Amino acid sequence: MMANPGGAGAGADHPGGGESPGVSTPVIDSNNQSSSKTGSTAHLPNPNPEGDALPLIRSLHERANSLSRSGGGSSSLRTRLNTAKRAVITFGKFVGPGFMVAVAYIDPGNYATDVAAGASYQFRLLFVVLLSNIFAIFLQTLSIKLGTVSGLNLAEACRAFLPRWLNYLLYGMAEGAIIATDIAEVIGTAIAINLLIPQIPLVAGCALSILEVMLILVFYRPTGSIRGLRTFEYFVMGLVLAVVICFCIQLSLIKETTSVGEVFRGYLPSRELIEQKALYQACGILGATVMPHSLYLGSGIVQARLYDFDVKSGLLPSPTPTSSESPTPPGETEGRGRRRGSGSNWSDDGPKGYIPSLDAIRHSLKYSVAELALALFSFALFVNSAILIVAGAALYNTPEAVDADLFGIHDLLAKSIAPIAGTVFALALLFSGVSAGIVCTIAGQMVSEGALKWTIRPWLRRLITRSISIVPSIVIAAAVGREGLDAALNGSQVALSIVLPFITAPLIYFTSLDKFMMVRPGMARGAAVVKMANSWWVTCFGVVVWLIITVMNVANLVLLGKDGS
Repeated sequence: MMANPGGAGAGADHPGGGESPGVSTPVIDSNNQSSSKTGSTAHLPNPNPEGDALPLIRSLHERANSLSRSGGGSSSLRTRLNTAKRAVITFGKFVGPGFMVAVAYIDPGNYATDVAAGASYQFRLLFVVLLSNIFAIFLQTLSIKLGTVSGLNLAEACRAFLPRWLNYLLYGMAEGAIIATDIAEVIGTAIAINLLIPQIPLVAGCALSILEVMLILVFYRPTGSIRGLRTFEYFVMGLVLAVVICFCIQLSLIKETTSVGEVFRGYLPSRELIEQKALYQACGILGATVMPHSLYLGSGIVQARLYDFDVKSGLLPSPTPTSSESPTPPGETEGRGRRRGSGSNWSDDGPKGYIPSLDAIRHSLKYSVAELALALFSFALFVNSAILIVAGAALYNTPEAVDADLFGIHDLLAKSIAPIAGTVFALALLFSGVSAGIVCTIAGQMVSEGALKWTIRPWLRRLITRSISIVPSIVIAAAVGREGLDAALNGSQVALSIVLPFITAPLIYFTSLDKFMMVRPGMARGAAVVKMANSWWVTCFGVVVWLIITVMNVANLVLLGKDGS
């Protein structure tokens, strides 16, 4: 047995201070090799402290991983909540244009058609109201897409992409549709004023409608600050909400005998739809719901937010033209039927010839479409449904309600439900007339600027647009009176039915072709060509919608002719 000169040192590793027989002590020799000495008293190198600490280190490491995993889940949830919060805030900034478009779908022209449908078939034509709103959402989505991707509203696109003669023809139809729509708004406003204040005659009511709308439009500045524009949009939203509140009150006054299930069954197709009278009224609902001027409006009012995004993101190109890219006025063409891919014409008060960046297009398009769908599918659908439901509950099987004018509808509601129901109906008619007159005048300004490139002052353009519809309304009210206004209101809806297929055709055409819906490179638009035309199934659905609208409007005219004869 070997002597142990380092016994004291060895004993230091043992509590008793002596030898530790039977205990293996890991050591590291001079060649960094591990060895074991049992009962050895030879001098040993210092033991490796990491060897004894490995289990503890491994335990701490596992515990840290566990805490990290639990903390990561919380962090992931927090990230998702923050993302959702930012999406809601961003969506809130886009609220406004959809409600301005929705105004076109709750104008006074809808009242008579919906009341007649409710009085004749109770709730069974609610399916047509739903179908009309689905068509409207689809067409308005195409309108937003055209304005967002191309930077042009529908009138500007017709001037840029179509032959001159066709552009002038479509302009004439669009102007006729806007005049017909504006006549309906003026008549509705004048009748509402006369119902609420009988001392004011119809002629004075027509004259008042131009003053109130022109005063409100003083605050509409599409090329001003985005905050001022949103304030104006909120005012229009307030008018829409006032109409909604009025019909909520109307619905609350309906007798409890009305079955909720029966109302909701009206949104399903029924066999009564194939009857001649039901088809005639369905055509009237469709013609009064899908409005031509709203397609021009929807393609134009989205551009302010695109411009605001590019300004805040620093994506606007330099206003100084370079030798390689010269500015192009809005709608100017390069070659045949094609806009320049880049270049702009800038002014201090906003975009003129503005072409949105690719980032702005991708950011704005989804929010604009979502906001539009919310506004149309909730508020516009609700108001049109509420008119029909109130008529179906209170006036069903009332023969005089089928052909009643707005005065007669007011009297019938006051007698069948309660006197306050007539007053609420008149208030809703007033709010609808004022709000629809505002957006119709704005659409008229867009059409004249886009199709003809007018250069006169905006307030003068609005005055001319409004006066064109005011004058015939005043003449009719003064010469014929109440019966003449009702005939003019019905005639305006017929005119809209005739024009609608001609306005929707170029919209579907433009959004379905890559040469029009292409984001070309240059300045802030990116380095590659991005095609954003409709997919083949969207184009096919658009053609089907157009055919349905066309067939129903032709049928409406045929049935109207038979009814007149």
